[in-house]
Amino acid sequence: MDSHNLAQRITAANPNVSNPERWLSVVAGAAIATYGLTRRNISGIVLAAVGSGLVWRGASGHCSVYESLGISTASDGSATNDDHVSVPYGRGIRVEETVTIDAPADRLFAFWRNFENLPRFMEHLKSVTVIDDKRSHWVAKGPAGSDAEWDAVIINEVPNELIGWRSVDGSQVDNAGSVHFSSAANGRGTIVKVVLRYDPPAGKVGAAIAKLFGEDPAHQVTEELRTFKQLMETGIAA
Repeated sequence: MDSHNLAQRITAANPNVSNPERWLSVVAGAAIATYGLTRRNISGIVLAAVGSGLVWRGASGHCSVYESLGISTASDGSATNDDHVSVPYGRGIRVEETVTIDAPADRLFAFWRNFENLPRFMEHLKSVTVIDDKRSHWVAKGPAGSDAEWDAVIINEVPNELIGWRSVDGSQVDNAGSVHFSSAANGRGTIVKVVLRYDPPAGKVGAAIAKLFGEDPAHQVTEELRTFKQLMETGIAA
């Protein structure tokens, strides 16, 4: 199968990049690749590879980073502003952690889908209030007794498999996340993978907001997933 046909298959099966992003990726990628090829050295080869990757992203309409976050900016003709990405590609801090829980995926999905349950095992969250089927209001514990608040919207959902969300425009903390549920080997429980990305604003305010996620975000997410596991398996959070 040639690359053109492969690109067509990927685009038809799972496009997750909007048309403006695709055009920008192709134009920028071609320019970077061309410049890299003219340098004829190792750095030029790297630039050419990066440019080729951007061209492929634009041609196929598929971004693996967006896929891992459960995010899509592709329009089906009925898109709204909620379909845009709150943390642009290449920016912010990304955390990915996984845990295996001895419980069925449908029960774990249902518990997580009600975002008001999240503060029960996410220590940095003070409260989450569900507004409607897609939107929710989040309040996180900030430094020195202050709070950070934002609204989030669900942007991707596959029952018992995936929930993807992002903060809306104008939030104090630009963030996006997804949680994936899949069967463990031999049907022994459910693998829960959480992918989070956040991009605090610059300056002192941003530094303070960044502390919401701890000095080691990966460690914090690991501990929260451990608490989630205990809660789901025993009914009691540590």
